[in-house]
Amino acid sequence: MIRTSGLTKDYGARRAIENLTFEANQGEVVGFLGPNGAGKTTTMRILAGYMPPSFGTAQVAGFDVIEESIEVRRRVGYLPETVPLYPDMTVFDYLKFMADLRHLPNADEMVDNALELVQMEQRAEGYIANLSKGMRQRVGLAQALLHKPEVLILDEPTIGLDPAQVVEVRSIIRDIGKERTVLLSTHILSEAQQLCDRVLIINKGHIVAEDTPENLQARLVGAERSILRIKGDTEELMAQIAKIKGVQDIKTRPDGALEFQFAPGVDVRPEVAKTVIMSGYDLLELSPVGLSLEEIFLELTRDVASTKKEK
Repeated sequence: MIRTSGLTKDYGARRAIENLTFEANQGEVVGFLGPNGAGKTTTMRILAGYMPPSFGTAQVAGFDVIEESIEVRRRVGYLPETVPLYPDMTVFDYLKFMADLRHLPNADEMVDNALELVQMEQRAEGYIANLSKGMRQRVGLAQALLHKPEVLILDEPTIGLDPAQVVEVRSIIRDIGKERTVLLSTHILSEAQQLCDRVLIINKGHIVAEDTPENLQARLVGAERSILRIKGDTEELMAQIAKIKGVQDIKTRPDGALEFQFAPGVDVRPEVAKTVIMSGYDLLELSPVGLSLEEIFLELTRDVASTKKEK
């Protein structure tokens, strides 16, 4: 697991991260979200033992990243944003070299296991120079998994991949996250929504929110929202639904469907469905809708900016 308290890092006069306190547990994929320059990579480098913090503490797998740095590195698999590979080596030779650097027993077997995990057994003898960006990313992931780490730290693991490669890498991460602690950095918020059990949203070096994607949606919306799709003209029906007690707002979406809002604990959907049917319309869809992580992030960062401006 990962545990930090008051983690702060200064680069000269610039403070990259300030007072970061969070946890990531075993069997959990935690998304570390934010725009470029928010402090994600700095935090991950500290946790991987790449650099020390200026202030605060961090423990990885129960070991302090400063006082017990070697023990931390033995238990962490780290995939940086730019994977450091040797293009003139074959995939197998590169991974064998990395296994030897870690003094792993049964190095050949460990390499084979890592290649199987990332589904690259057939490319083991190919030269890294001839691999696509997606395949190189898999080699980097295999390197991070070689020693069967307790904690996996992935910095923008799908950046630069084509859609098919993104799907494959995400599937691998989901499988790994069932048994290990995974901290995943990304600025692609939809990716975190698909992959992560919990998300930390960071902005300008500060954590501005921490929760599951579903709970963040509920906290920020403050009301339930649903989509209503019918066959036929919606204008007359829209006026009828607006009169239902508990409906707070109703509007037409760009795709022609209706979207209405109601207070939590006052579910008006049965009454909406009854109104549709009794009015002679064909009901095609009645489903809940929540804020996307993109909307959540914009809302949170807007609040932070407004608060600072008021001060």
